[in-house]
Parts: sequence; structure tokens; C-alpha cells
Amino acid sequence: MLSLQQQETRKTRAYLENNLQLMATRLGELQGRVLQLDSLGERVSGLAGVKREKVPEAAKPGQGGPYLAAPLSSDELQQEIDRLAGDVEQHNDDLAFLEFKLLEKRVKDRLLPTTLPVKDAVLGSPFGPRIDPIAGLRARHDGLDFAAEAGAPVVAAADGVVLVAATHPEFGNMIDIDHGDGLISRYAHLSRLDVAPGMLVRRGDNIGAVGSTGRSTGPHLHFEVRMLGVAQNPAHFLKQGDEYALVRRR
Repeated sequence: MLSLQQQETRKTRAYLENNLQLMATRLGELQGRVLQLDSLGERVSGLAGVKREKVPEAAKPGQGGPYLAAPLSSDELQQEIDRLAGDVEQHNDDLAFLEFKLLEKRVKDRLLPTTLPVKDAVLGSPFGPRIDPIAGLRARHDGLDFAAEAGAPVVAAADGVVLVAATHPEFGNMIDIDHGDGLISRYAHLSRLDVAPGMLVRRGDNIGAVGSTGRSTGPHLHFEVRMLGVAQNPAHFLKQGDEYALVRRR
């Protein structure tokens, strides 16, 4: 009977030790997973432009003394595993939110008119007050003029939907593209229109060609950006791209 009891005790001890080893291994895996997710979250939050707020740790009073190992019991191991599993789940939720914000940022960037609408152009009249080239009087200029050869391709400055593609008495052949949230880009004095109202265009798609139609003194592209109908300085948007800095000035 004593021998049987000893055998059962050894089996029970081996079973417990094996379970404790498995739990300790699982605990180590979860600890490593939490560190990986935390590091990944820091990198993704930077890409998404989201500032992660860290909870400041409370000041701890001074402590010390010799190190005396105190292994965790099975109950304590299970509690720590449960806590870390909850941390992993929370980190996964945080990463899902950061992924959404990153996607939102990418979509927003695609809809901002930051691409130069005509290449190899010379910047003419800037945004703001100027002397009207035809009347010779002080007037308001609601866009940027890009002087280029007639027929030079004009491209969409961002993704959007064509609102207007028609002839205007002053703007000549004109295209308006809706980028959402009240943001519209305008391309005027075109020699031809390569799009029609309702068409979906992508950033960089050809939409027309430089011309001198309407009230114009020569081939150029008049480019506007309007927010809720109010003219904005297109340079503020174009400067966020890589091409505007290379534009030649008169």
C-alpha cells in the first residue's frame, strides 16, 4: 500500500510539475507577445499620426533587500496568464483602431489635391490680388496660373468625381472635380475636355490639355482649390506634394 501511495504521489507531483512547466511556458509566450504588440503599436501609431497616451506610473517608495526566489503557485500562474491574455486582447483592439486610422489617413491623402496638375510649367500669376492682364485694373485672382505649351496634358490633382466638364464664358473649357467634404479643384482655359460629368478620376489621370479658351491672353492652366465654395490658396495643398518645389518661377 505504501509503495502504491508513493507511486501515486510521484505521478501527481510529475503531473503538477508538467502543468506548471506548461503554464510557465505559456506565460513567457504571452509576455513576449505583449512586448511585440506594444512595439508594433508604437510604430503603427507613428505612421497613422495618432499619439498614444501613456499612463504615468505612480512613484514607488524605496525598496531593497536580498533576492530570495519565490516561484509562482499554479493559481498565481493562472492569474498572470489571464492578465496577460487580457493585455494581448487589448493590444489587438488598439492595433485594429490604429489600422483604421492609418487607412483613413491614406484615403484622406488621396483626396487632397497635392499633385501638380501640369508638368514642366512655369508659375505665372500667384493666388491673391493682382493687376488684371486684360482690364489693367487691380483684381482678385482665386487660383494659380501655370504657363505651358498648348496641348500639354492636364492631370487630376487628387482622386475625385467630375462635377463639371463644360465651356464657361470666362474660364473657357473648364473642369471641376469634387474630392469630398466640400473640397473642389478647378482646371480652366483648357484646349479640350477628356472627361465628362460623373466620371471617377484618380490622382494623375489625364483630364484635358492646356489651352487659351475663355478670357485668356495665352496658353496656360488656371488652377483653383475651393472649400465649401471659398477659394483657397492652391499652393498650400500643392506644397504637401513633392513636385511643387520644382516648379519654375517667372
